[in-house]
Amino acid sequence: MPLVGTGEIVGAAAAARHGCGAFNAIQLEHITAIIDGAAAAEAPVIVQLSQNAVKYHGSLAPVGTAALAAARAATTPVAVHLDHAESADLVREAVALGFGSVMFDASKLDYTDNVRATREVAAYCHDHGVWVEAELGEVGGKDGVHAPGARTDPDEAAEFVASTGIDALAVAVGSSHAMLTRDAALDFELIARLREKVPVPLVLHGSSGVPDAGLAEAVRAGMTKINIATQLNKVFTAAAAEDWRAHPERVDPRKYLGAGRAAVAVEVRRLLGVLKLDHVEPVKVTIEQTLRD
Repeated sequence: MPLVGTGEIVGAAAAARHGCGAFNAIQLEHITAIIDGAAAAEAPVIVQLSQNAVKYHGSLAPVGTAALAAARAATTPVAVHLDHAESADLVREAVALGFGSVMFDASKLDYTDNVRATREVAAYCHDHGVWVEAELGEVGGKDGVHAPGARTDPDEAAEFVASTGIDALAVAVGSSHAMLTRDAALDFELIARLREKVPVPLVLHGSSGVPDAGLAEAVRAGMTKINIATQLNKVFTAAAAEDWRAHPERVDPRKYLGAGRAAVAVEVRRLLGVLKLDHVEPVKVTIEQTLRD
């Protein structure tokens, strides 16, 4: 199956009212595990490389080229996406390499500057056939879309999309990056209002902190692209550590890295089933929860 565009995967998921999985990779073991998990699930998948992952490798080209090569060799549709790029130069590098999409993050700027910078990046990317995601949190906020208590205003979100021309919008609805526990409480009513107002697919960042039932309910309420990073790192680290502890005499890193890779593939397959709404009970929101939130 050839490399596909992110818009193709996200658009099909939105039309079917399913979620699509966008999983962050750090190194090649992550990349191949994500693709293997998607193949096992017989589902398309988005492999994401964040600006922080790029910094870890020193530049985008080595890991980005590997991700694109692995995607082209896959048996299921795979898109490659640049995540949380704060630099227009990095966006241009990703476009030149052949990435199908970028997420430009100017959410730390005030609203006016965010609109201006995002509009310029979107215009450049669209001129090169590349799909663009952006992020919006507090009105004029400096802490970004996932600052504590941040919530995206539906009217402002619609205005932001119209002003920038982006293809998808990451919104603040109660999740947070790098959570190690899966107990984040999403605002499903806000997700539904955003879905009504915003004409492009909605993206949930910080999804690792959301339990399975919450992810499924978010998709039912109107979320489409679901970004997951920390959960895969937890699974990878646990499996690799367990293998190393069981075989401390080993010196071949392929053994424990392989254990981590296998565990991530299993978790990706499972999560893709959750996002497709396979056998997940709806969240029951009580009156007390509604009042508290």
